[in-house]
Amino acid sequence: MNIILLGPPGAGKGTQAAKLVATRGMVQLSTGDMLRAAVKAGTPVGQKAKAIMDAGELVPDAVVSGIIGERLDEMTSGEGAIFDGYPRTAAQAEALDGLLADRGRSLDHVVELTVDEDALVERIVGRYTCAKCGEGYHDTFKQPKVAGVCDVCGSTEFKRRPDDNEETVRTRMAEYRAKTAPIIPIYAARGILTRIDGMGDIDTVAAEIATLLDG
Repeated sequence: MNIILLGPPGAGKGTQAAKLVATRGMVQLSTGDMLRAAVKAGTPVGQKAKAIMDAGELVPDAVVSGIIGERLDEMTSGEGAIFDGYPRTAAQAEALDGLLADRGRSLDHVVELTVDEDALVERIVGRYTCAKCGEGYHDTFKQPKVAGVCDVCGSTEFKRRPDDNEETVRTRMAEYRAKTAPIIPIYAARGILTRIDGMGDIDTVAAEIATLLDG
């Protein structure tokens, strides 16, 4: 099964994809994670992507599609793919059709996680992680049990993503509305689009997605 998770940054796509990986053995193809890995490795693509990402803008289609194609080639035919953060544009949607068709695959479901923009800004701007183990926290919704100490590993070092600020978040949301919203009718016309309230709690959203995939 091959599915797309759509929604603006912070809608919960990564969280829900991780649940599907854990429960169904699917492979999460997160362009954000793949690009960050390239940035960390200092590859030519990574260096180019870093400047673009730091400005809160979107990486060019050709770069993203190339990374996705390489990852699909590494998967076995029995593994399902979760596209998280891709496609973002009509051109990427068309490219994905080609990438899948070339490999004997097709899309089964497109899930759009709908959100309240102001609440989403609060959700994103307040999040931070343990610098040692990566456990996620939030200023309002999930603070460590002991202030300043990670619940999981006991570290006292925390970090925030530099692009998790209100100005950048709203820029990314405007990009999403302008470029990604137009691809939604494409999938709606195919009868494979389902909208789910992304502002619900994590388990409720996960249960709705599970019901859809099992239907």
